[in-house]
Amino acid sequence: MRCQNDRMSPWRSTGITTLIILTALLLVGITVTSVITEGTSDTTTECNYEEITDELIKEITSYLQIKDQKGKYTNINEEQKIEKIAILLSPLVSQNIDLTKLTIQLDNGQTIKILKYYKSSKLTQQSLFEHKLWVTLNGTNYALLTICDTDNLIANYNLINENSDNAYLIFKLPPDMMMKKYDTLKVTLFPSSGITKTTILKAPMPMKPVITFE
Repeated sequence: MRCQNDRMSPWRSTGITTLIILTALLLVGITVTSVITEGTSDTTTECNYEEITDELIKEITSYLQIKDQKGKYTNINEEQKIEKIAILLSPLVSQNIDLTKLTIQLDNGQTIKILKYYKSSKLTQQSLFEHKLWVTLNGTNYALLTICDTDNLIANYNLINENSDNAYLIFKLPPDMMMKKYDTLKVTLFPSSGITKTTILKAPMPMKPVITFE
């Protein structure tokens, strides 16, 4: 499967990136003011300031965008339920984000589950929901299927770093959380550093096996 261009328009992408950078600079300025106000200028303080600044910028710019959300209905005990979910991820700006360090929280209002990373692979000619990697998923873990990885950083280090990078985050719902029509599920992505991302999935009517969440 070939890499596809980002759907986000250049103006929108530039505007969001500029806003993030301006916010980072504002917070850095506040940090500088705080240091100056304290009246300290020794070497240790300067080193600490640089570390704080680097961490602050990393936290603000490490942001994942969700580009696609799909699910698959399966006949389970004579009832159509969504068991498999795939979420297409890409970084908003150029920043190394380790997708294996994500913590995924599933919340359907009654049960909360935490998923951890298990394995990764490439999605080539196989159907998304028929890839052999699904066999390794059991409702407690997630895997990664690479779509576009021009510099091979996802393949070699599981690092997503360019706006053109795309990888599906795939997982199976545990039996007590499988979705029927009109059910909702809150999925929250906690990166090791950066901004938390939350999406609400609502199951449509099972008119066809593979569906796209709005």
